[in-house]
Amino acid sequence: MRRADFVFCLGYDGSTAIVDGRLQRKYVSLGFRELAEAGLYKQALCMALFDDDEAGCEEVLSRYNARTVHPVGTVAELGRLYGTSGVPEGVTKVTVV
Repeated sequence: MRRADFVFCLGYDGSTAIVDGRLQRKYVSLGFRELAEAGLYKQALCMALFDDDEAGCEEVLSRYNARTVHPVGTVAELGRLYGTSGVPEGVTKVTVV
């Protein structure tokens, strides 16, 4: 699975990833910091997870907590909030919607 597909993935249907093409085209050139600044915390977290960047994940968590009235304590909690925990195995197809 390509990085951009994982970052902008809406969900999965079996072994097919469903990707938000509009968001991907608009924000594909940004890094995780810029995505977080734009309020795209799920995408920023996914980018840091794909890159296996623990410091990046913590930075996304910090930026999220700075702008919310319901802060979360850990990166794992933020991942559960957004329904992501890492790059899935077995994705063989990508559908852009």
